[in-house]
Amino acid sequence: MSEPALVVQDVTRRLGGRIVLDRISLLAEPGAFVTVLGAAGSGKTALMDILAGFLRPGSGRVMFGGVDLRRLSPARRGFGVVMQRDVLFPHMSLAQNVAYPLRFRRLARAERRRMVEAALDLVQLAEPHRRPAAASAAERQRAALARATVAGPRLLLLDEPLSAQDFADRPAMAVMLRRMHRMLGVTTILATRAAADALSLSDKVAVLADGRIAQEAAPDALYADPAAPHIAGLTGEVTTLVGQVADMEEGDARVRLTCGVSVEGRATPGLRVRDRCVLCLRPERVAVAAVAAAEMGGLAIDATVIEALHLGDQLRLRLLIGAGAELVVKRPAAAGLRGLSPGQSVAVAWQPSHALVFKS
Repeated sequence: MSEPALVVQDVTRRLGGRIVLDRISLLAEPGAFVTVLGAAGSGKTALMDILAGFLRPGSGRVMFGGVDLRRLSPARRGFGVVMQRDVLFPHMSLAQNVAYPLRFRRLARAERRRMVEAALDLVQLAEPHRRPAAASAAERQRAALARATVAGPRLLLLDEPLSAQDFADRPAMAVMLRRMHRMLGVTTILATRAAADALSLSDKVAVLADGRIAQEAAPDALYADPAAPHIAGLTGEVTTLVGQVADMEEGDARVRLTCGVSVEGRATPGLRVRDRCVLCLRPERVAVAAVAAAEMGGLAIDATVIEALHLGDQLRLRLLIGAGAELVVKRPAAAGLRGLSPGQSVAVAWQPSHALVFKS
C-alpha cells in the first residue's frame, strides 16, 4: 500500500477565542478525491486555509509528500486552490487569468500557450477571450479551475467550488470536476456542505461537525451506515422517529414510537432494551401502496397521505402515522400516484435492515 500523499495529524486551531478545529486527523492517498463534508461553521474553510498555507495550525502537523508544510509558504507548496467565490482579475480575459500562474516561469511563449489551451480544453471553456464580467458564474468557475490546474498542481484544494453556481449548471459542473480529476490524477480535497457533491465525486468522505471528524467512509458506506442521526441528515433526506426500544433480536430492534406505532430497524452499537431511541429512515427505502396494512402484510403499518409533490423525476409523499408522526416517502415519478392523493389511507413498510435505530 502506498504512503499517503497528505497527512493531517491532530490539528487544532482557534479563531476569535473559539476552537474551530479540534484535533483533526485526515489522510489522502495519492490521486484520491477526498471530500470534507460539513454544515456552515463546521470548520471546513479553516481546514482548507491551513492546507493552502493561509492559516497556521495552532498545534498538530500537516505533511504532504513527507514534507512538513509549516515550513513552506503558500507559493512554495505548489498547490492549486479554488475558493468559494471566483477571484479572477476583472481587467484580464478568461484566458489571461488562466495564464497568470505561468507568468513568472521561464517558459517559452509557445509552451505557455499550449498549457493554457490544454487547461481550457480540460474544463471545456469556450470563448476564453471574454473578460469575467461577460461570462456566466459557471464559466468563471471553469476558468478558476483551469487556472488552478494549468501548472500541474501537486494537490488541488476546492473550497465550495459549486456553491455559487446556478441550480441548472451544478450537474454539468460536477461531471466536469470528476472528469478533470480522472484525467489529471491529482490528489484533490473538496470542502462542501452539499451532500450530493460529496457522494457523487469522492473516493472518501470525512464528515466535519463542530470542528471534529465525526465519521470517515466511502460515499456508499456513509450514506447507508451513518454513525449518528445528524450525519444521516447531513448526507441526505431522512425521516427521524422518536421512541423506546421494546425488544431486540438478532441485531434488529423493535421500537415503540411516541406516536403509538411499533416499527423495526437495525440496532446500532450500544443500543439496549428500554433505551430512548431515534429511528432514521431514508425516504426511498419505504414501500407505499393504497391498501390496508393487513393487506400489505409483513411489518406494514397504516398511514394517511398528507401531501404529494412532483419533483421532476420523483414523487415526494408526506404521510401521517399514528398520533401525529410524519414519514416521508420518495418514489420514481414514472410509478405515478395511483390513488396516493392527500387524505388517502395507505400502508407503508420497509426492511428492518434499511432503518437505523440510535440510542438518544
